[in-house]
Amino acid sequence: MSLKARIAKSIVMSKIKYIREDPDTRLPEILDSARKIDRTGRFDSAFDTLEPIAKDRNNNWNRMVRSLLAETDPVCLEKLIGNLAINTELSSLHIRERAMKKYGCNIPWAILMDPTAACNLHCIGCWASEYQKTANMDFDLLDRIITEGKKLGIYMYIYSGGEPLVRKADLFRLAQKHSDCYFLAFSNATMVDEAFAEESARVGNFALAISIEGFEEETDMRRGKGTYAKVIAAMDILKARGIPFGFSACYHRYNTDVVGSESFVDFMVEKGARFGWYFTYMPLGRDAKTDLLATPDQREYMYRKVREYRETKPIFVLDFWNDGEYVKGCIAGGKSYLHINAAGDVEPCAFIHYSNANIHNMSLIDTLRQPLFREYAAGQPFNENHVRPCPLLDNPEKLRGMVERSGAHSTQLLDEEDVVSLTAKCEDAANNWSARADTLWKERNEEKARQEAERAARNAARQGAKNKKTEEEIYQP
Repeated sequence: MSLKARIAKSIVMSKIKYIREDPDTRLPEILDSARKIDRTGRFDSAFDTLEPIAKDRNNNWNRMVRSLLAETDPVCLEKLIGNLAINTELSSLHIRERAMKKYGCNIPWAILMDPTAACNLHCIGCWASEYQKTANMDFDLLDRIITEGKKLGIYMYIYSGGEPLVRKADLFRLAQKHSDCYFLAFSNATMVDEAFAEESARVGNFALAISIEGFEEETDMRRGKGTYAKVIAAMDILKARGIPFGFSACYHRYNTDVVGSESFVDFMVEKGARFGWYFTYMPLGRDAKTDLLATPDQREYMYRKVREYRETKPIFVLDFWNDGEYVKGCIAGGKSYLHINAAGDVEPCAFIHYSNANIHNMSLIDTLRQPLFREYAAGQPFNENHVRPCPLLDNPEKLRGMVERSGAHSTQLLDEEDVVSLTAKCEDAANNWSARADTLWKERNEEKARQEAERAARNAARQGAKNKKTEEEIYQP
């Protein structure tokens, strides 16, 4: 990190400490000062969004920020803001941009990787079950990936599996060695205990997205009897210690009304979750249960509920598919992230099990330039309607063409599912969603046009007031 970046980070952290002592008074104060500094009005729209939040104690984002500042372990809070907010985005952006120009390929914001394919649970419909259970990436290989990634400007690393906490000793060791990065693990949380919480507080830059399927009935149905009780116990341990965490929920035909419900989200807030990450079921593997696929009604339900909760609940929720509009479609293939499975295969996405490259015998940058990733870069976005972002679930013909043109091979060692068979399972779902998604996209674009007109009117009024004040100062006798 450059000296300029370190100075900026130090200033930001001092302001956070200042705000934490009296957020009700000092958060609006900081924003007012920042707006005065922005004489060009370049960030007026951002201030217009943030100022009402800062001044309204009942606003859901205000409540979330105050709770986070008051209840988070100090070391974890410093790493959350310094590493996640500053290092992974602001300080490293120019490094990624230079690397993209130099190498002529996408450089992701984050890398998702599987330390192991082993897991202590056997969840129905889990895509990880298609990999060889004995596959592992050792500490040195994980360390090399992170080291090479940082040179490209990548400071965010996410673990999946298998169950990542099978390797928790190595993961804490990596977090300590790369203390300028931020790490997140998708975990079933059944291995979380007091000792785990202590280690999390010590390193500060390692958090969990805890998998849960709803309440006890829904969770134990897919994950096994007794799993729900262990998940709730883990959340209680982390909350008591001030360790940030979130929930991860897969919605499907039989649990969408539960995981998308207000009662469930309220319960997650009560348990201490700071974010919620929704995924929809994908039919991976020849024996995948296609009846689990969410219906168009259920997907629209989640689309509307997630947006509602972002306006009303003190928790940040997002939907990996339905939020495509905010990232301009699909983010895979190195555009914003990639996936490295436990065997080392570098895949475009956790749900797309095809590859031309393996990290064991290639550098990270060379895997980013593999034929399949170039196909992704050339094809993104896969649909101008960003509520239909996915090349498998929403546009299966796009994935089929990319895999065939690139010559990528299946990485599913158990059945090596061919892309024609895989995409055929998503044809009906894609066709059924198409008309509904087009209606939502039209509705959203009309809403954005109204918001933009309102913003332009506010800016014009503000500029008029500034001009009038300037004239009065000039002509004052």
